Parts: sequence; structure tokens; C-alpha cells
Amino acid sequence: MFEWLEYDFMLRALAATSVLSFSIAPVGAFLVLRRLSLAGEAMAHAIVPGIVIGFVIAGLSVTSMIIGGLAAGITVALLTSLLARFTIIREDASLASLYLISLALGIFILSAAGSAVPLKSFLFGSILGMDDETLYLIGATATVTLVSFALILRPLVTSTIDPVFHESRSSRPGLVVHWFMFLVVLNLLGAFKALGTLMAVGLMILPATAARYWVSTLTGYLVLTFLFALASCWAGLILSFYASEVPSGPAIILVAGAIFFISVLFAPQGLGFLRRRRPPSR
Repeated sequence: MFEWLEYDFMLRALAATSVLSFSIAPVGAFLVLRRLSLAGEAMAHAIVPGIVIGFVIAGLSVTSMIIGGLAAGITVALLTSLLARFTIIREDASLASLYLISLALGIFILSAAGSAVPLKSFLFGSILGMDDETLYLIGATATVTLVSFALILRPLVTSTIDPVFHESRSSRPGLVVHWFMFLVVLNLLGAFKALGTLMAVGLMILPATAARYWVSTLTGYLVLTFLFALASCWAGLILSFYASEVPSGPAIILVAGAIFFISVLFAPQGLGFLRRRRPPSR
């Protein structure tokens, strides 16, 4: 029954996703609370050209692709802020325009380099084949994220609940938001080798949206988001182990999707809540 515990690649994958869940859960939770869920999807596509350029220059080096993806993500985030501040285009339209350009640029560079096959694992994940460098990357990402949240949690909560009050009380109100967006990019890069840039955002958003239906306190929300992310990773990995034709990355996201739909149907603040409030028919 537990024969999957005898395989080293499964133990590495389970350990990596456990650490990743600690890191990615609070980021996803605040993306949902700040109504920036689609921004996470946009940033996941925006880092593609940087990853591709790093791959073309240095091959299958995690470090080079991290540097390239981080540079691409930060560039898109900064350009989005500048366009929203100095032009008539709002931030959502600016981000949509820039991430579409970034995604097209990444695909163009990938096609021109003629090296699409090796990079597929980085776009869609290879969680069962992670090396030590990737494990170190996930550990470093989790460390930076958790330490950052320990430092910025209070101003981040204030800016989320009452941005006007936060701006009036802070000398640099945009610093917390910009650092939070940096953490979004960092976690997408930390998860790209395991789940790929196209699947990582699913683990970031789905557990957070599912947890939102169950709890109304911030502490409970963060804890439940982590538990849903962890359960999705472990259940998806075990499912893909027994069903060898099922890819691990999509299996994890599908489990997270199942948790989301169960939450929609039965959680107190989902459709179950609406059914209980409906007056009885006469």
C-alpha cells in the first residue's frame, strides 16, 4: 500500500512539494485577497522569455534560468507600474499587453533556437526528476518568502484591507506591494522546475480560492491554504505513481481543482451556504 515510500524519486518529490507548499500558500492567499489572481497567471507567462534566454545561453542550468526569469518578471512588473502611472491605460490592461508580448517573445526565441524538446520539462514540469540544485532553489525560495512575510505581513494586511489608510501612514506605500510582487515571481520560478511555469500558478491560486470558502479569519485562511496545497501535492504524486500514464504536474493541479469544486459545493461560504440561507418553500 505504501510502496511509493520505497522510491527515492518519490521521497524527493514529496519533500520538495511540502516545502513548496509552505512558500507558495501565503503568496497565493494574498493574491486572492488582493484580487490579483489573474496577475499571477500573467506573471507566470511573463517570465517565459527570461527562462528561455537563460536556457539558450547556458543550457540546462537552473541558476541561469532563474536569473533570466527573475529579470523578465521584474521588468514586466516595473513596466506595468510605469504605464499605469504615466499613461491612460490602467494596470490590468498594461499587464495583459505586456505578458502577451512576453509569452510570444519566449515562444519566438524558443523556436528560433531550435531547442524546444529539452525545455518542455521546464514549461510543464518534471517533478519526479528533480536534482539537488532544484531542491536547493525551492528551499531558498521558501526561506526568502517566509522571512519576507514575517517582516511585511502587517503592512501587507493593512494595504490589502485599507489601501488609503496604508498610503497615509507609510512614507513608501508602494514598497510593500512591489516586494510582494517580487515574491510572486520568485515562487513561480521556484516552482517552475517541479510544475512548470504553466502549472505553478495553479498550485498558487487553486488552494487559496478553495480555502476562501471555508474560513473568515486570516490565520485560518493561511493555514487552510497550506493544507490544501500540501494535500494536492501529495495526492497528485501518489495518483501519478499508481497511474503511470498520468503526468505528475497535471495530476497535482487536477487534485487542487477537485478540492476547489468540493469547496464550492459544500463549504459554508460556497453554494452550501446559499442553500442553507434559502427560505423554505411553502
